[in-house]
Amino acid sequence: MTTAIQQRIGEIQQALCEAEIDGWLFYDFRGSDPLAYRILQLDPTLHVTRRWYYWIPAQGVPVKLLHRIEPHVLDRLPGQANHYVSWEQQRQILARLLAAGPRVAMQYSPLNAVPYVSRVDAGTIELIRSYNVEVVSSADLIQRFEARWTDRQLESHRFAATALRRIVDQTFGEVHEAITQGRSLTEYGVQQFIVARIHEAGMVTSSAPIAAVNAHSADPHYGPTELGSADVTRDALLLIDLWAKQSEPGSVYADITWTGFVGQTVPDKHREIFDLVRQGRDAALTFVRTEIAAGHRPFGWEADDACRQVIQRAGYGDQFVHRTGHSIGEEVHGNGANLDGLETQDTRRLMPRTCFSIEPGIYLPGEFGIRSELDVYLAEHEALVFGLPLQTEIVPLF
Repeated sequence: MTTAIQQRIGEIQQALCEAEIDGWLFYDFRGSDPLAYRILQLDPTLHVTRRWYYWIPAQGVPVKLLHRIEPHVLDRLPGQANHYVSWEQQRQILARLLAAGPRVAMQYSPLNAVPYVSRVDAGTIELIRSYNVEVVSSADLIQRFEARWTDRQLESHRFAATALRRIVDQTFGEVHEAITQGRSLTEYGVQQFIVARIHEAGMVTSSAPIAAVNAHSADPHYGPTELGSADVTRDALLLIDLWAKQSEPGSVYADITWTGFVGQTVPDKHREIFDLVRQGRDAALTFVRTEIAAGHRPFGWEADDACRQVIQRAGYGDQFVHRTGHSIGEEVHGNGANLDGLETQDTRRLMPRTCFSIEPGIYLPGEFGIRSELDVYLAEHEALVFGLPLQTEIVPLF
């Protein structure tokens, strides 16, 4: 057992005391809860075929519950080890373990409101409740131990944000050059150009970026394919959404979206829609910055509301069909609070040392869509944005 593990257990117990929760029960079956492995600093490649539990009380010594044929799975963690073979033994030991814990945190979200958190199956929740235990969501605990960044991770984000911002300019330059030279260029070709630049920058991405022209940009998750993607031509609107991180373990993502117009004069309707999206984006950013500077910790849904009201008042609420932003971490969609009052009402607070996107969009099917995305890192008393300058208008590429 390392000092780092001992420190992590102490920090968890302190957080449980502050939250007035009696303990945190971790449970996994064949990798069903990757969050447990990260929070407990376990090897995610462990060969595990039986259920295990790890109980961290707010005070006292942690307890392990393991199958007898896999007794060493949690050797890295401190605590007393209990072993079961039969299902009856498993339940008897759980009953003793939870006898003093009426309020127990688990990876559970009421009504599955936050699916990133809902890792424990309904049957196991029923089992734990059968011991006269109140199961509460570990959502904010997860943020504290999974979504908060180290200084090294913050630097990796700054690197990625700066690199992606540079790749935006390179991509728009490539489109300008291809059109000027009369070279054929498709959405897929733009996408692959971005992928190559990401790799050249020493970064990786979980999936290929978005490159969408005209009506395709009205599909928020459009992805071009090699066969059948649209041509990028003069007077086309081009939306690019790109996300990447450094290849070193522990690095975190940056994620940005820009729009350009393959011509000299951006049409009035394009400019009007972009300006509304920008106003919504900036309203959310201003709201967060004001709250953080005042020492408040707003809920994710409140920041979504600050943005969404701008677009609703302009009459485009029905065309803004997704949440305002998502948590960012080692995965591009992380496990912290989302800016969401639409798809869910995210009641997690925006926590220091976490990061999230702000990316409102207005999508007009059959015409075009506009999205503008930036990333916000929360320091103790300020909200920081990297990868500057931000987009303030659609970029004319000629």
